[in-house]
Amino acid sequence: MATVPSLDALNSGIRLHHLAALDIQGPDAEKFLQGQTSAQVSLADGRFAPLTCFCTPKGRMLANAQLMKIGDSHYRLLLSESLLETLTSHLKKFAAFYKAELTPLPELSLVGAGENARSIAETLDLPLPKAPGTQSANAHASVLCYPGDTPRWLFCLEDDTLIEALDDEGGRAAWQLADIRSGLAWLTEAQQDHFLPQMLNWEALGGISFKKGCYTGQEVVARAHFRGQVKKRLVRAELANSEAPTTGDTVINEASKAVGEVVNSAVSETGSIELLAVMNTKVMEEAMPVYIGEARLALLDLPYTIERLDPEQLAMGLAN
Repeated sequence: MATVPSLDALNSGIRLHHLAALDIQGPDAEKFLQGQTSAQVSLADGRFAPLTCFCTPKGRMLANAQLMKIGDSHYRLLLSESLLETLTSHLKKFAAFYKAELTPLPELSLVGAGENARSIAETLDLPLPKAPGTQSANAHASVLCYPGDTPRWLFCLEDDTLIEALDDEGGRAAWQLADIRSGLAWLTEAQQDHFLPQMLNWEALGGISFKKGCYTGQEVVARAHFRGQVKKRLVRAELANSEAPTTGDTVINEASKAVGEVVNSAVSETGSIELLAVMNTKVMEEAMPVYIGEARLALLDLPYTIERLDPEQLAMGLAN
């Protein structure tokens, strides 16, 4: 049986085992990342933490992440735990040519918090960032503000004994439900090398810089944007009285033709299933009925518009 999310647990601080961190350090860390990631790395300045992704030469996503700057020549990627090992192995092939060291941190304590975040930040002597996508850090910990109607923050603890946190399945479900409601999909191993970044609405979330130079897959990603070739998009939807689908489950139309696939799902407080799925854009344009098995999907609004949002614009807004 799927776990119904507990918002009370989120407010106590919960361990986010489904996420992990990868550190990149060294004199060439920024230069190395600049050639691999969709972010303009210089925008990661210790205050703004841009969304980013890593692609194959064909523009398919190997991983998406949030890029934090922890200190001088020290960057941290937050991503799905299931992709930590494969992304590290991929990037090490290129890091060999730079003075940059990659350190996967599978045991780093990542703690999500809601209303309790202020007291946690005070304990860690950290300023609590207020805007989504902003961060602060010191020698002991760092904290990142997440998007959504429910205020929430993610803490990275260098010392696991600094604060107490719950190892609570309901709290993690609440966190993942908040991601779904924010239209924020984290790629997992099951769908690696499968989607263009735009299929997860990554440019609408400020996760792609179209103003930077080349990076792996950049030509394909830019061509898809400027030529309007993205025919699949991330959508938010709900299932009533149904079992939770799994990643990769097929979405079909009335003719039983595949029109999309599930990216992730979570049980809501009322027991319905909320999910994110990548679907053909015709589904939305023609308002066609769609199903998972025999259960009909109700399409829900995303909290953002599907249009390009430059990370440079986001960073400039923080500076003003």
